[in-house]
Amino acid sequence: MSKTENKSDFLRVLGRREVLALAFGAMVGWSWVVLSGTWISSAGTLGAILAFFFGGLVIIVIGLTYAELASALPFAGGEHVYSHRALGPGASFICTWSIILGYVSVVTFEAVALPTVLDSLIPGLDKIYLWQIAGWDVYLTWVLTGVAGAIIMTALNIVGVRMTAIVQSVVVLAILIAGVIFVSGAVFTGELSNMQPLLTDGMSGISLVLVMVPFMFVGFDTIPQAAEEIDLPYRDIGKVLMVSVVMAIVWYGLIVLAVGLVLDPQSLSDSDVVTAEAGAAIYGAPGRMLLLIAGLAGIITSWNAFIIGGSRAIYALAKSGLLPGFLAALHPRFRTPHNAILLIGGLSILGPFFGRPVLVWLVDAGGLGIVIAYAMVAWSFLVLRKKEPELERPYKVPYGNAVGVLALLLSIGLGLLYMPGSPSGLLWPQEWGIVLMWIILGVILYGRSRKELSKLSG
Repeated sequence: MSKTENKSDFLRVLGRREVLALAFGAMVGWSWVVLSGTWISSAGTLGAILAFFFGGLVIIVIGLTYAELASALPFAGGEHVYSHRALGPGASFICTWSIILGYVSVVTFEAVALPTVLDSLIPGLDKIYLWQIAGWDVYLTWVLTGVAGAIIMTALNIVGVRMTAIVQSVVVLAILIAGVIFVSGAVFTGELSNMQPLLTDGMSGISLVLVMVPFMFVGFDTIPQAAEEIDLPYRDIGKVLMVSVVMAIVWYGLIVLAVGLVLDPQSLSDSDVVTAEAGAAIYGAPGRMLLLIAGLAGIITSWNAFIIGGSRAIYALAKSGLLPGFLAALHPRFRTPHNAILLIGGLSILGPFFGRPVLVWLVDAGGLGIVIAYAMVAWSFLVLRKKEPELERPYKVPYGNAVGVLALLLSIGLGLLYMPGSPSGLLWPQEWGIVLMWIILGVILYGRSRKELSKLSG
């Protein structure tokens, strides 16, 4: 770590509440409204809950490595900082570019999800037919809605993290209130018979949900990405990170339970917004509206958080000379990495042109990038424990070496679920195509940064 890294170029404006809202809001998003039916249909209600429970335990173990590293190395860039210090620049680029794939996938997911929820709130959004993708009709008005949302969220993030943090806190509170109303209603009015069968297709069904878990829980790592903007004792950064993960596990488990109690198997396949339909079954039209609005709020929180996280990761890579230098530029007034934000915003605009089918493709492709990064962070954790035992660690994980090895093995295990031959392996050409295009973009940008460095040294 260079001496210059000790002096932050960012403004420390994020308190405990804002940091927790940032991470939890990132993890809940819109998926709990639109994909709950897919989870239950794939694994059964109990199977889906088990997938989130076991997947959540894996994320907790991985999160512990992040918690220690975030407190020891509280610099913008998270994964980049840890892997660069432990493994060197090449490995750092692979690690950070992988997690950025996850972030960009989420941001693009939300750009696609926005017109989906607005179409449910305001029927008739599908005007001016363009084309069909995977059986889904894409309309110009639908596309323009997603593009407009991407532009607004991009602009909001350029203005500054303080503004976005205020929005994040308010919106997360609204989501939590809606969730309490929904789950309590399901517990009192739902029927256990709707949950049959509790398990669908055994471990194969559970693995189909488990492969989505990394994508659902990615978000706690936005805390390390924004570490230089957090105004907390370094030890508390790690604590808040772990609390956010536990909150997300409880959230997803309760949502699956509530939907399973309220809707029978046939109803699960009859709607694109299953959780909202479950709300309608409990409270009528107001219940459906409440959960659609909560879903819209989730889109905002997740969208916002991952633009923050992704842009800081890109900024960190560029500042280290691993991406072109213009991506490390900070806005002269707002002190935000505006070019990195614009890059993410520009990529997310592409999503709405592919319609709703791209949602699942993004979940799976982004999930692979996430677990690669998780494995490399766990590896970095172990290397730094051995190489720099004297490094001050305000939040130090007990039995650190054992936790690090377990985190590494679990990350590798998750990664194998995406491989060909697995029941949950990525689809060709849709999902592997996204991964391949991301690799090509990374090679192009990395090559350009190498040319910049050679010119400077020459």
